[in-house]
Amino acid sequence: MLVDSTVRRELSRSFGATLVVILTIVLTMFLLRTVGLAAKGTVSPQDVVLVLGYTALGHLPSMLSLSMFVAIVITLGRMYRDSEMVIWFSGGIGLARFVRPVLQTAWPVFVVAAVLLLIVWPWGNRNSYDLRDRYAQRSDLSRVAPGVFQSSADGRRVFFIDRESPESTDARNVFVLTRQEHNESVTSAHRGHLQTVNDERWLVLERGQRNDSDIASGERTLASFESYRVLVQEKAVREAQARPPRALPTLQLLREPTPRNQGELAWRLGMLLATANLVLLGVPLAATNPRRPSNWNLLFALLAFVVYFNLVNLTQAWVGSERVGLGAALTAVHGGCFLLALALLWWREHAATLHLPWQRRSAASA
Repeated sequence: MLVDSTVRRELSRSFGATLVVILTIVLTMFLLRTVGLAAKGTVSPQDVVLVLGYTALGHLPSMLSLSMFVAIVITLGRMYRDSEMVIWFSGGIGLARFVRPVLQTAWPVFVVAAVLLLIVWPWGNRNSYDLRDRYAQRSDLSRVAPGVFQSSADGRRVFFIDRESPESTDARNVFVLTRQEHNESVTSAHRGHLQTVNDERWLVLERGQRNDSDIASGERTLASFESYRVLVQEKAVREAQARPPRALPTLQLLREPTPRNQGELAWRLGMLLATANLVLLGVPLAATNPRRPSNWNLLFALLAFVVYFNLVNLTQAWVGSERVGLGAALTAVHGGCFLLALALLWWREHAATLHLPWQRRSAASA
């Protein structure tokens, strides 16, 4: 029908424009945060683009949901303000009739959001954690840039080296300043290389000297050496920590129903159900009075999205802390939102024919 094609065309255009705006804003925020992490040494500067990509993929479902929700409210709200809805209503088409073209436009977004939440979200988190872990497990020597003074991970040593390439484990013109509680030592050598012994990584220096200073007494000692070892990292390979639930595949969450895994599963399924409910909720929230050219309906819609998103996060916390079960939490929050959307849709369609008690009293007094 004409109403279906009209709504689908207008909704598709509005969704595309809204998604571009939201993606631009959110990606800029994520880029600034990722650059900040690289500046702090949490992630490698070479991996900034990869971390940004994984982060954007993880948050893309919420951006798709918000874009579709805002597009529905903006498109139908414009039709109200331009009196197009009055024409459709005069032709016998009710507000509930607009649910079908909205769902026809939104179902590809729902499918993409499902794939992202159930498959891409844990994959992106797992790769992001791997990048951070690999960078954190690098030795202090590997983190040092050639020709730059840089402190170690524990802050007790300062390195200066001259290397042919950042990936090389061999160095020349090595300078190491080590500070301990009662003494300070300065070690310099012509060459050095890494050596692993019993899960400990050592920097082996060749042809150099060491100057020790006692902080309390001020006594100094100078010694020359042909070979000298400096402990760089207590454990060369850190034991693999248990992956957080957000990095686990969805099937593994189902096979291992621990409280934290159930909480993560409640969040993934909750975001998926929220995407569907927001599509239905956007139809009645878009209703506005054409005599009042304002955007209050869009403001209320954004407020509803924020409240709903926080409820999804709260559900994850409740399920993870075993305050409520997974099925009960999903039914209460998302089932309640579904019933609220149906109630609002019915009220918007039948509000003109309803005769409320206070309306009867005002009509009688008139």
